Amino acid sequence: MDIRNVDLNLLVVFDAMARHCSVGRAGEALGLSQPATSAALARLRVVFDDALFLRAGTRMKPTPRALELAPAVHRVVEAINAEILQKAAFDPARSDRSFTLLTPDIGEVAFLPGVMRRLRQEAPQVRLLATARPRHAAAEALESGEADLAVGFFPDLQKAGFFQQALFKTSYVCIACAQAGPARDRMTLKQYLAARHVLVRPDGREHMLDRHLNDQGWRRHVTLELSHFMSLLALLPGTDLIATVPEDIATVMERHVAIRRIALPFAMPVIDVQQYWHRRMQHDPANRWLRGLFHEVNRRDAHEGLPR
Repeated sequence: MDIRNVDLNLLVVFDAMARHCSVGRAGEALGLSQPATSAALARLRVVFDDALFLRAGTRMKPTPRALELAPAVHRVVEAINAEILQKAAFDPARSDRSFTLLTPDIGEVAFLPGVMRRLRQEAPQVRLLATARPRHAAAEALESGEADLAVGFFPDLQKAGFFQQALFKTSYVCIACAQAGPARDRMTLKQYLAARHVLVRPDGREHMLDRHLNDQGWRRHVTLELSHFMSLLALLPGTDLIATVPEDIATVMERHVAIRRIALPFAMPVIDVQQYWHRRMQHDPANRWLRGLFHEVNRRDAHEGLPR
């Protein structure tokens, strides 16, 4: 027997016949007329080359072949109903799934604390892996399924095949050591460009601030270039270095070291912080839950800073 020649709907009729031992009652259970049920039984007899159910008084008694088939057919029908036809679901309270998140170190310190508190309450067995990728690799990781979600500033993902959801808007601020840094709360453009800068370029990527300064033809005196924002915690204190960083980084650093914010002599570009996912994951219940959680925890209104 070739499964390609078997109408799986016939197995549903067989299962109903095995349970009800009546053409009429089996048809009622399936919403079929008695003639339609009888026709399906006739086709089953041809497929299995056996009478399967024979009348004995007021009931249809199964043949030995039908008794042999009944448990297996019931398992198949139940599996199709329970595992294939049911709408996909995700239960975070019971899941031990691991999710991979693309975000730079600023995302780790800004987005993850609130998310981890919620996970402890709602999904204690769920695991997160936060990792950073170069610009060209973020789209590949989401498309291949190697990563589930990207959170941060990813202009390269604003293209066909990806969904995005806004979290908040932010900008840049200039910071320095409160004791040893420049003893001023405001700089002229000349003073800013001549100061000793620490430039942070995660993954070697050019960021919006770099493009903004280059477009104006302004060149900073860069003394040190880094790949991680959080390295500033060890490098700014006790020096006259300055750094121009996203507002969230300044807020986090203020919790650990004494820094001063210095007003800039030009308007800073706005950063659109969003979360991104590949279109394959649009209707995946687990991914939908994950991005819903990130949105609830990290969405901010206009001009609202990182929660302290």
